[in-house]
Amino acid sequence: EVERFRGITLPVITYRMLSQATNNFSDANFFGSGSFGSVYKGTLMDGTTVAVKVINLLSDGTSKSFDIECNVMCQIRHRNLLRVITSCSSADFNALVLQCMPLGSLEVCLHSGGHHLNLLQRLDIMIDVACALEYLHHGCWETIIHCDLKPSNVLLDENMTAHVGDFGIAKMLVGHESSTQASTLGTTGYIAP
Repeated sequence: EVERFRGITLPVITYRMLSQATNNFSDANFFGSGSFGSVYKGTLMDGTTVAVKVINLLSDGTSKSFDIECNVMCQIRHRNLLRVITSCSSADFNALVLQCMPLGSLEVCLHSGGHHLNLLQRLDIMIDVACALEYLHHGCWETIIHCDLKPSNVLLDENMTAHVGDFGIAKMLVGHESSTQASTLGTTGYIAP
């Protein structure tokens, strides 16, 4: 079965299927959380390992953020962008099912004692992120501004390939709209000057 989200066809997934995939959203499958909600590791019935981003519907703006992220991430495909597999949306539950990144975020790799990135790995990650941004700014049907690029939103796969994720506050610039017309959003310390 498939579901259409603003013209995009996605496989249908239910809350029950996500609950089974994450073992009832167990602590053992918990990846992390933020103002948006929580992320869990899950295994779908076909054996695919995924990340399930459960949106906290009680926080202001998360419903709009979910819509933006679905709209942006479902329409773009690039080897350095986190891929949305599907979404689950109802009146009381919203979740994105995302490609799983087994090495976690760049932030964890940079600041935890368990990982050490050598110079070549750091350069490869920078090139991956630059390629993702070049695609968003120049390779899409409309210019997409991420608005919150930071180490915690750069995720690493098993090959140390970087994938940019978390498009919850992204802006799409339509036609000849300039980037100066987009409101200033982002994380302090990472916002462009």
